[in-house]
Amino acid sequence: MSQNSIDSLLTETRRFAPDPAFVADRVAGPELSERAAEDRLGYWADRARELHWHTPFQTVLDWSNPPFAKWFADGTLNVAYNCLDRHVLAGNGDRVAIHWEGEPGDSRSITYAELTAEVKRAANALAALGVGQGDRVAIYMPVVPEAVVAMLAVARLGAVHSVVFGGFSAESLRARIEDAEAKLVITADGGYRKGKVFPLKATVDAALEGETSVEHVVVVKRGGNEVAWTEGRDLWWDEAMADADLDHEARGFEAENPLFILYTSGTTGKPKGILHTSGGYLTQAAATHHDVFDLHPETDVYWCTADIGWVTGHSYVVYGPLANGATQLMYEGTPDTPHPGRWWELIEKYRVTILYTAPTAIRSFMKLGRQIPQGFDLSSIRLLGSVGEPINPEAWVWYRDIIGGGDTPIVDTWWQTETGAIMISALPGVTTLKPGSAQVPQPGVTIDILADDGTRVDPPNGGLLTVREPWPSMLRGIWGDPERFVETYWEKFRDQGWRYFAGDGAHVDEDGDIWLLGRIDDVMNVSGHRLSTTEIESALVGNPMVAEAAVVGASDETTGQAVVAFVIVKQSHREEHSDEEFVQLLRGHVSQAIGAIARPRDVYIVTELPKTRSGKIMRRLLRDVAEGRAIGDTTTLADTSVMQIISDKLRTGAPAED
Repeated sequence: MSQNSIDSLLTETRRFAPDPAFVADRVAGPELSERAAEDRLGYWADRARELHWHTPFQTVLDWSNPPFAKWFADGTLNVAYNCLDRHVLAGNGDRVAIHWEGEPGDSRSITYAELTAEVKRAANALAALGVGQGDRVAIYMPVVPEAVVAMLAVARLGAVHSVVFGGFSAESLRARIEDAEAKLVITADGGYRKGKVFPLKATVDAALEGETSVEHVVVVKRGGNEVAWTEGRDLWWDEAMADADLDHEARGFEAENPLFILYTSGTTGKPKGILHTSGGYLTQAAATHHDVFDLHPETDVYWCTADIGWVTGHSYVVYGPLANGATQLMYEGTPDTPHPGRWWELIEKYRVTILYTAPTAIRSFMKLGRQIPQGFDLSSIRLLGSVGEPINPEAWVWYRDIIGGGDTPIVDTWWQTETGAIMISALPGVTTLKPGSAQVPQPGVTIDILADDGTRVDPPNGGLLTVREPWPSMLRGIWGDPERFVETYWEKFRDQGWRYFAGDGAHVDEDGDIWLLGRIDDVMNVSGHRLSTTEIESALVGNPMVAEAAVVGASDETTGQAVVAFVIVKQSHREEHSDEEFVQLLRGHVSQAIGAIARPRDVYIVTELPKTRSGKIMRRLLRDVAEGRAIGDTTTLADTSVMQIISDKLRTGAPAED
């Protein structure tokens, strides 16, 4: 990354000092970092002891066989007990654990006592089907309370869950079931999305055709849609629960007992089964949820908008919040159903105090206009969070000003499926906030930014983001493929002491704050210059005419790679210029903001970008179309027609909306 482009990024940076009122009431202060700096392992041992251990651990970290770490390995605990039973025994059984809202408007509020009872019953039901320690259970569900009950019941038994996002195809589901050799699948007849029921059981049936390791399919009644039935294999959730005993004693399992496998995309095309274990993962998920979100469990209503099929749903919908005894909101549907103010309506209804969502969602709301959220009472919000990708400064400021009322702290969090929990974020009430910067490593986490040769990169130059020392919630491997685990994450900087390579680019500014530049495969090499797609996207969205932008690198005979931008213009500006005029204006804007080297070769004015149902922009599909390749798998897109519209535009040169 060039010095000029970094200077451009930082010149407009606004800084927000901690609010004195927030500082006075914060749950975590600078003493955490001081403790961790003095004794990192002692710090993590103290955080682990905030959990309940059936057998206390004596050894904190075993790093004798890197990169295969063991944390708290001689201790035993039960993850579900830590999320449920201990809160009831502490006298908090009447506290609401989950306010759940279905897309059609049906709702349930479930206390910790009620959730504990449901999980005990579900654990007995699953045990009756032969599920025990180490068995794998696939979960393919909508965002309903039974999905959380299923995850916790599997964990209570010491088994391993593999949650598969409900938007994945039968082929994708089958690949994950086969790789994990799942013994049982828990699904639903269907779920609600955009006002309609989408079928789930039918996808499971297709995934299980032919030989399979699956012995039973347990089906939750949600959509009311008709389903096919295989006698002897399929059974209804409510019937299995009705026959199960009410009580279940939580057994302690070794801290390194596997908790879940979560599949993520790989460069080979075969999904990687990221493996997480119990004690270390729960320690860091709970600690970061408490600290980063300044959680006051007695008074806060927390809402993470992620689907449970992603790691954010695991760590910051299920395990982190419930381990901390939080009250949280879960919502089944989309932000625009039945109307575009649905999220803000829910915040007003439940008096949500903490909102954690993705930059893509924030930018979508920006496109719709501030008048929609301003039509609701959002005064309960006291902290905002961002997750999933770097947030551009303009979206950060809009989020704070419009959703947060102008004075609400924002925590922009960096972490991955592989890290298990937040690694970099501001600490509210401690950190001076900078829009667009992830900011500082969490206490007990050590981050270095290195050049390709392993030498340390000094501010303000960009480099590769690495984690220097093992951390409790780190992945323990790739399921069934230890060689791939070493090669993918550790081989590049093995000679520098087994540093974990995150695959992301970053730089540190002179204040020591970290700025993420996106995946290194999203860093283009244009005429020998490394350019970040994130930086160019941020420059584009910085133009007041632009609602959202996605940038990819496309092969170019002259420059090696060329910048190609797909841009959504705000509706309020659509009549001001023709598409051709917008293209020229935006190319000039990027040139002025970053430099001529970053000027896009092509700018396409579109009405939508290809996004998954969780809101992630599928940039690989945009690369396919920009380079004239056949478009890859679009089954995970929220709207599969978007790519056809974009393809038609590139082929004909016609406006995308025609």
